[in-house]
Amino acid sequence: MIDWSRFDELCEEVGADAIEEVVELFLEEVEEVIARLRTGPDPTRLEEDLHFLKGSSLNLGFEAVSALCQAGEKNAAEGQAESVDLAEIVSTFESSKACFLDNLPRRLSAA
Repeated sequence: MIDWSRFDELCEEVGADAIEEVVELFLEEVEEVIARLRTGPDPTRLEEDLHFLKGSSLNLGFEAVSALCQAGEKNAAEGQAESVDLAEIVSTFESSKACFLDNLPRRLSAA
């Protein structure tokens, strides 16, 4: 679900002092898109939203979310936006976020 080695790599890249700000910004921006997907996705913007989620998620190690978004982005690009399982993307993000936040303090103290 979470690629902690990617998160550790990011910590090294940005530094222990900046990682909390990176996480906060990630959650803020991604939650905005997730809320849009949850309440009323715009089919004309779906490919773009999924591309954003894919990259952002991968950057912090949310592998499962990124993989779902990659597949959804491909479907949306091929004109099959209706086949994208947005509920699965949202629920996978929520469970990944819970796992991430549960383990974050321990990871930060080790950084």
